This record gives sequence, structure tokens and C-alpha cells, in this order.
Amino acid sequence: VGALVLGVVPILLASVGSDIIYGLRLQVTEAMQLGQYTLERKIGEGGNGAVYRAHHALLRRPTAIKLLRPDQVGADNLDRFEREVRHMSQLSHPNTVAVFDYGRSHDGVFYYAMEYLGGIDLEHLVRGFGPQPSGRVVHILIQVCGALQAVHAAGLIHRDIKPANIILCERGTMLDVAKVVDFGLVKEITRDAAAPTQVVLGTPAYVAPEAVTDPDRITHAVDLYALGAVGYFLITGKKLFEGATPLDVCVQHVTRAPTPPSEIGAAIAPELEAILMRCLAKRPADRHPSAGALA
Repeated sequence: VGALVLGVVPILLASVGSDIIYGLRLQVTEAMQLGQYTLERKIGEGGNGAVYRAHHALLRRPTAIKLLRPDQVGADNLDRFEREVRHMSQLSHPNTVAVFDYGRSHDGVFYYAMEYLGGIDLEHLVRGFGPQPSGRVVHILIQVCGALQAVHAAGLIHRDIKPANIILCERGTMLDVAKVVDFGLVKEITRDAAAPTQVVLGTPAYVAPEAVTDPDRITHAVDLYALGAVGYFLITGKKLFEGATPLDVCVQHVTRAPTPPSEIGAAIAPELEAILMRCLAKRPADRHPSAGALA
């Protein structure tokens, strides 16, 4: 009897333990499943949702999933989330991100699936490797101009062009392919022109002067100003203006002339410096007339 007990009890414990572990794993798998997509790991998070690396059940290709959890769903957040995916899906430029799917899970999680970008954003590029050579900067900025030209042609303004929203990745044998991401602050010119906001939207280090003084009447020129500030950061390794508070930085965009990169020791061709400084003109009319002209 003792031998029988010693033999049976471990078997029962192992069976019960295995059943519990299997049940827990099943719950985790279900929690990480959105439609045909299985979430693998979080790769980013912002005020409008979290982004996960995932894969499709059948295609097995890497995919990025951005989701808005039920506790984040409100009228404003949901509207911004839906507008973001709608705007992205309208664009087919190679330097914007392709959207594959949009949906809502059975437990109320809104999500969309998009092209996965395995690369490095410009913020981390400069922080990790320092100022970039002019040739590489020109190569990157021309691609971003192409993406912005497509955005502006669709009657949209990005409003949040900054190094962290431009990712360099590889596509086949092509290196340094720039992708513009995060369309959460996109403004529809025709729809929003008469809707006052009285709020400065964007990132202080890259916000145009008119977005501070008159945010209700901005044009595509704010994106060109921000791109000039991105180019300045890539060349110098420094932001256009530094301040103790975001408000201080915004005030400097309005009142202070930027220091040319060559005056702070950056290696830059005079022609490129002139192009960047024109992007950073205080008056929108003094900047390049379009992203295509800037390219």
C-alpha cells in the first residue's frame, strides 16, 4: 500500500500541476491574441496607445500592432485613434507606413495592424552615434520630403515631425529607408480649419512659430519648419532651442533666431545650411513653397 501511495501521489500532483500550468498558458495566449494576430512583445507606448510586435497566424510575417485598451477608450481618444488609422491607410507612399488591418477584439480592444519597421529612429541614431554626415542627412530628408508631399497632397498636415517619428530601416538590399510614423496629430485642412483648438499640438523642440501664436490657422509649412529642425539636429547633434520648460522652448521658436550650424562648429556645406535655415524662417511665406520644392 505504501509503495502504491508513493507511486500514485506524484502522478496525481504532476497531472494537476500540468493542468493548471496549461490553463494559465492558455489564458495568457488568449490575452495576447487579437483576431488573427498574436502579440509577442511591446515595442513602444504613447498617449494614444501601445505598439506591439506581432505575427499573423497564417502569414507568419512580423507585424506591428497598435492598440487602444478599453480603459483608454473615450470619445476623444477613439476619434483620434480612428482618424490616425484612416489617414495612414489613405497614403501609399513608400516612405509612409502601410496599414494591413483594423478591428476590435471581443473584449473591447481597438487595434490596427501595420508594417513592422525593424530599425532605429533618428533620435536614437544621433544619441548613440553623434551628428551625421551631410550626405546621409540629405538622403534622409529627401525621403521625408516625399512622404510629406504625399501627406500634404491628401489635404493633411502631420504636425508632429520629429526625429523619434522618423525610422531608418532596411528594405531588401536598400539601406537607410526612412519611414514617417505616428499620424496621431494629423490635421485635416478642410475639416478642421473652422474648428478652433486653442491648444499647441506637437513637440516643443520642433514646433513652428505660427503653431504657437495662431494654432488654428496653421498650414503645411509647419511640417517644413519641423523638418528643418530635424535636419539641424542630425547635422549638429543639438536641438534648435533648449529651455527650462516646454513653454520657454516655444517662446524661443517665436522670438529667437536660430544659430546657423556652421557657427557652432558643425561640418556642413553652405548650400545645405542655407536650405535648412530657410526651412526655419519665422514667417511661413519665407520657407520653401512645398515639400517637393524642398526636396
